[in-house]
Amino acid sequence: MLVAVPWARTRALQVAAVFLLLPSVESDAADLARGHAIANRWCSECHVTGPGQQRGSDNVPTFSEINKSEKFDAARLSTFLSAPQHSRMPDLSLTRAEIADLAAYIKSQGQ
Repeated sequence: MLVAVPWARTRALQVAAVFLLLPSVESDAADLARGHAIANRWCSECHVTGPGQQRGSDNVPTFSEINKSEKFDAARLSTFLSAPQHSRMPDLSLTRAEIADLAAYIKSQGQ
């Protein structure tokens, strides 16, 4: 009788190693709470960033309007926030993770 245990054990270890080396989906997911905090700190002076905010500049879109825009997508927003070209938009020097969090927060507005 042949026993396939060594092969099965090797295969199981290979599969386990693959799962350990894969990045966690949850760790890569954008964090809405951090995006909200970033919006409150850096964006709320000019933009209306959420439903409870009473004031913002008349000359800039609200986060809800940005979310509803046909031009909005996370990649475009990420590019814009990485190197803003609008003269009134400050360079916030956000990390990629912060930009992803902020984009996810904007995407959650006005739904």
